[in-house]
Amino acid sequence: MPSKQNVMPVAGLLSGALVWGMIWYPFRELDAAGVDGALSTLLTYLLALLSGAFLLPRVWRELPNVGWWGVLLVLSAGWTNFGYVLAILDGEVMRVLLLFYLAPVWTILFSYWLLGERLNRYGYAIILLSFSGAMVMLWEPHLGMPLPDNSAEWIGLSSGMAFALSNVVARRASHLSVEAKSFAVWGGTSLLGGLFLLYQGGLAARVVAIDGYSWMILVLLGIVLCSSAFAVQYGIARVPANRAIVLFLSELVVAAIVSYFLAGEAMQSREWMGAALIVSASLLSGRLYPASEKS
Repeated sequence: MPSKQNVMPVAGLLSGALVWGMIWYPFRELDAAGVDGALSTLLTYLLALLSGAFLLPRVWRELPNVGWWGVLLVLSAGWTNFGYVLAILDGEVMRVLLLFYLAPVWTILFSYWLLGERLNRYGYAIILLSFSGAMVMLWEPHLGMPLPDNSAEWIGLSSGMAFALSNVVARRASHLSVEAKSFAVWGGTSLLGGLFLLYQGGLAARVVAIDGYSWMILVLLGIVLCSSAFAVQYGIARVPANRAIVLFLSELVVAAIVSYFLAGEAMQSREWMGAALIVSASLLSGRLYPASEKS
């Protein structure tokens, strides 16, 4: 019988995958209620910051040592989450997620450029599988090159790149605690969302116009995002990287089921083939590092 020490980290990772496989739906509900993606992202991550405020004293002590790697983490993690929400609101959930899950190939490239890590045979296989999957999924003969078909897919692709960059930067910024990195994620997303909305204008009026039901969803999302971040960080610290990646991929299964029943989105056979290749690349990325190494 598995011990509590083994079950809890796995439960933490699965809970994170469950949250991110379903979180697009309440964001779409908010959008339909007049709270657009940029505004809902800003408010939910500000609420996540508020939920994690008890960590602020420790994070404040680390502030003088943040450095440029900390700044890069704020920006890359911020675009990961901000771009993710914008993409899933305007695009097909599964196509956006699969483009996002090209992240392993970008991780390999960023690790080489920023950390000096060399490719092994698994790295080349991941690049081949990832790009093959993307080509199969995106190929439209009448459109020419197999590229994302709309702005939502481009944003989804770029947020996956930012996700890979944030993971590499987080490894490089080993001087920062888990609490500081969590604040970087929440703060970076809030920062980019705030700058975007200030550019658009009318922020105060849009916040005042939000009804009570939408505020309830926003508060719940903020608490969920805060809790999910801690659960995932707890799991990552205790589960080997190759196993963690397998568990994270359950997000795709959750998203496929939820998007089919709640949004009526069904993938075609070609998209399933591309998905299989991309998922295979993600599974193989666990072989890039020794099983004992934690991400």
